Amino acid sequence: MSKKQSLAFGIDIGGSGIKGAPVNLHSGEFAKDRLRIETPQPSTPEAVARVLGELVGSFDLPRNAPIGLTFPAIIKRGVAYSAANVDKSWIGTDVAEVAREATGHPTLVANDADAAGFAEVAYGAAKDVKGLVLVVTLGTGIGTAMIYDGVLVPNAELGHLEVDGHDAETQASSGVREREGWTFEEWAPRLQRYFSHLEFLFSPDLFVVGGGVSKKHSQFLPLLDLQTRIVPAKLRNAAGIVGAAALAARSAS
Repeated sequence: MSKKQSLAFGIDIGGSGIKGAPVNLHSGEFAKDRLRIETPQPSTPEAVARVLGELVGSFDLPRNAPIGLTFPAIIKRGVAYSAANVDKSWIGTDVAEVAREATGHPTLVANDADAAGFAEVAYGAAKDVKGLVLVVTLGTGIGTAMIYDGVLVPNAELGHLEVDGHDAETQASSGVREREGWTFEEWAPRLQRYFSHLEFLFSPDLFVVGGGVSKKHSQFLPLLDLQTRIVPAKLRNAAGIVGAAALAARSAS
């Protein structure tokens, strides 16, 4: 990796906060402490652009440092085709162009689950794993990322697979478990059905499980009976920023 590619900047846009940090691309660690700014309300492109400019301007970045941006939407060639937890005016907007104009840096935009998943392959629980890796984030819903031999297959919304006549995330997410008050033992059959379905459809080489509940992985992953190895994510809350930065650097190289 050349010197100019040793650093990239990652930004994670969420419904309540916009977080960013420079990332050391050799280690996958933050080069400086992360900065968080409240997401403006309403979170229109114009309002978010001002925050992006403020966020990036708070760091002394090399002029050619690439920026990676996570966005809670289906992203195709930098354009948002949906909008979750941000203003609906983003739909049809070239998010990458908004960020480029706001920051003055080359920018790549990725779906938030895709960026977090890629981070696990580049630096985390799936580093050096060949073949197909499915990263599954168990939260309010179910986010997924699909990476084959280190190449991201974007916008794999596998949390919305139909399983037994239902949208999978309405049956197996961590949010459902919390709302229903299920123990991990009561939740496990729902997870088993979901992961077995993924296994049948995709024959992955590794499952990586993220989301806040992954901190308690020892209470539910051993309850699953799968042919595929399944492990907890490692990067946790840093994954979006790190993955976005790594994808931006790869695109710029």
